[in-house]
Amino acid sequence: MESSFGISDSHCLATVRGHVLRNGQKELRLLSLLECSGQFKLDILANPEAIVLSPVPQLSIPINSNFQIVREAEEALLIDFSINSTVRIRLRGEGTPDLLLELQDDIHTQSFLQHVTKAKQQAEKRSSLPRKMEPVVPVPVKDCVPVPPQRGTSKSTSNNTNNSALVKPSKTDSAFSMATDFGFEEKKNQQNRIVAQREAPPPPLPPLPPRKGTYTPSTNHAAGPTTKERPPSAQNSTPVRNEFQSVDRSSSWSDSRSNYTMRQAMMSSHTGSREGLLKYRLTKKEKEYVDIKNFRFFIGTWNVNGQSPDSSLGPWLCCDTDPPDVYALGFQELDLSTEAFFYMDSSKEQIWVDAVEKSLHPKARYKRIRIIRLVGMMLVVYVNKEHKHHIREVASESVGTGLMNKMGNKGGVAVRFVFHNTSFCFVNSHLAAHVDDYERRNQDYKDICARMSFNLLEYPPLSIVKHDVVIWLGDLNYRLFLPDAGEVKRLIDENELRRLQEYDQLNIQRKTKRAFTDFMEGEINFIPTYKYDAKSDRWDSSGKCRVPAWCDRILWRGSSVKQLHYRSHMVLKTSDHKPVSSLFSIGVKMVIEQRYKKVFEEIVRDMDRMENDFLPSLSLTRREFSFENVKFRQLQRQSFLITNDGQVPCTFAFIPKLNDSQYCKPWLRAEPSEGVLDPNETMEIFLEVYVSKDSVTLLNSGEDKIEDILVLHLDRGKDYFITVAGNYLPCCFGTSLETLCRMKKPIREIPVTKLIDLGEDSCMEKERSRMNFLLDSAGTEDKPLKIPKEVWLLVNHLYTKACQQEDLFQTPGLQDDLQNIIDCLDTSIPESIPGSNHSVAEALLIFLEALPEPVLCYELYQRCLECSHDSRLCKQLISQLPRAHRNVFRYLMAFLRELLKHSIDNNLNANLLGESDFLKCQQTANTQVRYRCISSCTSSPATLFASLLVRPPPNLACKQTSHDRQKASDFILGFLMGGDED
Repeated sequence: MESSFGISDSHCLATVRGHVLRNGQKELRLLSLLECSGQFKLDILANPEAIVLSPVPQLSIPINSNFQIVREAEEALLIDFSINSTVRIRLRGEGTPDLLLELQDDIHTQSFLQHVTKAKQQAEKRSSLPRKMEPVVPVPVKDCVPVPPQRGTSKSTSNNTNNSALVKPSKTDSAFSMATDFGFEEKKNQQNRIVAQREAPPPPLPPLPPRKGTYTPSTNHAAGPTTKERPPSAQNSTPVRNEFQSVDRSSSWSDSRSNYTMRQAMMSSHTGSREGLLKYRLTKKEKEYVDIKNFRFFIGTWNVNGQSPDSSLGPWLCCDTDPPDVYALGFQELDLSTEAFFYMDSSKEQIWVDAVEKSLHPKARYKRIRIIRLVGMMLVVYVNKEHKHHIREVASESVGTGLMNKMGNKGGVAVRFVFHNTSFCFVNSHLAAHVDDYERRNQDYKDICARMSFNLLEYPPLSIVKHDVVIWLGDLNYRLFLPDAGEVKRLIDENELRRLQEYDQLNIQRKTKRAFTDFMEGEINFIPTYKYDAKSDRWDSSGKCRVPAWCDRILWRGSSVKQLHYRSHMVLKTSDHKPVSSLFSIGVKMVIEQRYKKVFEEIVRDMDRMENDFLPSLSLTRREFSFENVKFRQLQRQSFLITNDGQVPCTFAFIPKLNDSQYCKPWLRAEPSEGVLDPNETMEIFLEVYVSKDSVTLLNSGEDKIEDILVLHLDRGKDYFITVAGNYLPCCFGTSLETLCRMKKPIREIPVTKLIDLGEDSCMEKERSRMNFLLDSAGTEDKPLKIPKEVWLLVNHLYTKACQQEDLFQTPGLQDDLQNIIDCLDTSIPESIPGSNHSVAEALLIFLEALPEPVLCYELYQRCLECSHDSRLCKQLISQLPRAHRNVFRYLMAFLRELLKHSIDNNLNANLLGESDFLKCQQTANTQVRYRCISSCTSSPATLFASLLVRPPPNLACKQTSHDRQKASDFILGFLMGGDED
């Protein structure tokens, strides 16, 4: 195809006005889609007003297999404020530079994008050459920015997970051996991996927050990486203490506000839907009744390294003459104790809160509106008492991105609220450490964005970026791509800070659109804030001699935000980090009552007229969906379009069927599950199938199938029925130990009917084994395995290859590795397990967590707690377990005892005691001293495995206390200390 053709011979299919974004400036352009002799091109005119006089395009882009039109910055769906009226797209064509355009987000633009997409599809059909699918990679930076070292764990994928140019993300390579490489990409807690696109593999896409109805063409949403169930935030976070209403989280993966609020509002009361539509229209006309007023926001972040305050915080919090209107202060590593890590308790929280409140600006009085803590991350927000009545809809959330995405040593905490008529979200995060782990930091960031969701009464769930202003602070842990600490210190002494910042990992990740793509950061004029010797201004003089870095950062996104100061506070020497602060002047939308009343009355009159004249109606592009080869922890997505083909705005929601409490089964989810559409407006609905530990057992046993019917309800209209079907591939994860012991072959090689029979036989086997431990009477061929082959394969791999692996069971694995391990165990009996040692370790933990009944059976749970103080009673209890459970328990304990012999290498002793100290503890004659010493060495594995092996029955899970958890840990600890000689 020729690169251009005469405009006089062309037929104009669609046009739209927009702006080209260059160096922060906007330049008006006119985009025209032209067709000539079956060929298409996109013309961009520099002067739209002179098109009649001078119709010569500034640029012509042929639409062929090389043409791409991509929804910009859709990384983890982080763009798209609910009030945004513009959309950004990036154009790429053959022999033309990349263009970033901003268009109005309206029906005209949607129609234009649909025409372009259809033209591209027709051009591809004509092409005889197969289309090469390439990931969307940002244009390389042309200046002297160093290229980050490429890791062997993955290939780069596009951050744009919902691209409108039909670009598929590339698949990731298998991870190399991680025996000496601890900088692999962190797995996303797929539990919630809903899902930001990750880089290796991208986490399954996060759920689209309910939008206004704008349609963006998307890529193929077939099977993607997995999602994990969200861990309850209460597990590691502190209760919120303030006068504002607290907000509870939904725990079910498929739970939606539409199950209750929308169903009641829509089905039981026409008033509810009318109010929702009224709010929607008021939001669209907001500019007509609001004015902007500037307020001062003080943002601070400090990694305190587990220390207590030893001086006034005034030099940090009172460094300006005028008092701020709002304080948002984030702390990291507030408490490094075991109690803070595994339980909710922290003695240092109140100490630091008191120190903060004593040091707030003396020229104003402040009221604390919310505080939230997750292990060592704490975020506390104060507002000037003059403004407290203008703060509403306060909520807080936390996300852990540590091991299995449940451990809160890394992750983020956030507080959101509405001030006057502007919504704010403050995120305090502590991302993965180590110089080479920048990819895992990127994944942590995407995990937090994908899984952080605020549930407010009367509102659908809100993601981080569904706020007018987002400020992200914390120890982001991005380092410098310069390994020589001496060279870095020399450049600092010579005040070559800008040159150093060319090697800053965060700046590079932002430029290459791998993380924090749409965030801004002010100019850094202060020296690196990490790492110092405690209580001094000396750079790290330890044996590791850390390279100085700007780990502590503050970024923002949103309009009407002006940064006044960005600084560090060197006078405070408590920690190995220095505190950082930023002072912002932020324009806040204030409602003008008279104008608001006028707009309100106009909308009400218009709604009254339309309600009398019209009824709502929808059209659906699909009503039947088939998901093939559904697997455990592997997300599959498909989509369809709904269009309001009526003449009145319509409100829709998926509602539960009769006698159901949820609108769908646990493995299914519709996103968005509710929303509002204007006439002729189109919205894309995604159906996501994800089998978690909560649903895998019923699917494995055949009691459930990939079959469901969704009811899409239209307010004051009819219901639409959508059928979902598919086939599920059984998995050894989520299958009982008894059943697995009776399987001599991989589970995928066993027919489903045989699996059901094995499940029934295993129940009888379990009962027989209580009385006949050895089963000597059974024939050789029928005799079950002593332990499941899957357990043996995982443990044997770790025993032979990972006893000396640093931070074993403390560092997350890779998602690609985990999926490969699961598939390998389901389809074969491998000679070796694929993936890194950390991935195999996490696979073992996931296996134990997914068991339908834990290793220590539910019926013995209470007795376990009661006898945890007596080793003799503990051993008697183990002897009463069913055969498979008893053997697995003893096998795991023997393995863990072997690991603890190498604690000096694998860091499994909490106090990092040497091996000689551990052995000395075992030989100590004094029993009490011996117990205290060894318990400090082994508290981490005891606590971790106790939560998996000694689980309370489902009806008691919500009643489990910290004292019960300690007893369970003591139960396991007894076997780690003394062994099981039986």
